[in-house]
Amino acid sequence: MTNEKIILLFGARQVGKTTLLKKITDAADTKTVWLNADESIVQSLFERFSTHSFQAYIGKPDWVVIDEAQQLYDIGKCLKQLFDSGLSYQLLVSGSSSFELRNKTSESLSGRKWEYHLFPFSYKELAEETNPLTELQHLPVRLLYGMYPEVVTNKGDERHRLQMLMDSYLYKDVLMWQGLKKPEKIIQLLKALAMQVGNEVNYNELSRLIKLDRETVEKYVFILEQTYIIFRLPSFSTNQRKELSKSRKIYFFDNGIRNILLGDFRPIEARQDTGVLWENFIISELWKKDQNQREYGKFYFWRTSDQQEIDLIIEKNGILHTFELKWNPRIKARLSKTFSNTYPNNSFDIINNENFVEFLI
Repeated sequence: MTNEKIILLFGARQVGKTTLLKKITDAADTKTVWLNADESIVQSLFERFSTHSFQAYIGKPDWVVIDEAQQLYDIGKCLKQLFDSGLSYQLLVSGSSSFELRNKTSESLSGRKWEYHLFPFSYKELAEETNPLTELQHLPVRLLYGMYPEVVTNKGDERHRLQMLMDSYLYKDVLMWQGLKKPEKIIQLLKALAMQVGNEVNYNELSRLIKLDRETVEKYVFILEQTYIIFRLPSFSTNQRKELSKSRKIYFFDNGIRNILLGDFRPIEARQDTGVLWENFIISELWKKDQNQREYGKFYFWRTSDQQEIDLIIEKNGILHTFELKWNPRIKARLSKTFSNTYPNNSFDIINNENFVEFLI
């Protein structure tokens, strides 16, 4: 790592950003100054920012870490001034709200930064930490409680840890969002989205359900996506007749968050929504794998007005990789002839609970 660019690390609260940065700085065995943006003294430093006062404050370190930087005043302009003044140290900056931090740094740090994203543990990471067989045995737990580090490392206390995470950390940036006047509506919206995983989202219906105008609902969905709680899956279309082109599905980055919102941790064999849990799990895991390996495929679903559909499409290098996601391996599925005739450059796989490991590892 060199100081030729500023390192930006994005990710939800409590996914391990601070832990990762500490491991990196400890391994480097260099003098590091930590600035926690939750602390008022650090916030004051940036409110009256100048490169001279900043340099006087930090001394002469090898590395400087600014944690949860989205809370700092005009952080993009401050980072630009630091970079342009000539950094004698490596600057690492973390943030749990990609919109606030990226919005504040996108133009000001153009050509001056490297961006990285950190998610809850992936199935691949956990299987590599133990072994694939052990992690396979833990699959029912992962489907119910998800893979936030705090949850995974406290076996037997998963539900309590998820509740603490949701109450104390998860919405902190959402509820601090400028102009957010009805925080209870965020919870109502998330519960509604948790019930609709795998279905197309109708903003007008959500608006009526939680009694907010459509524009506000769309704004809240955007905020929740930018704070790494949910992500949107657009529909794939090339404007063919009957293809749905403007629809969206919404998934959670972590199954545990979805389930704690609904207060439902019944075992897999006793649930009616196992297929929904499976779909959310596989799509979020493939998303994490794609991002972690920096492949940056484009993720979609596909549906027509006469109800032909494909659960997931990942477009990479001009090839459409299509998937049906079925928990039960006895359930068969075929690729729509309409789709294969229209888009012949494709592959097709069914991902079930017997073969999923080969797709996630």
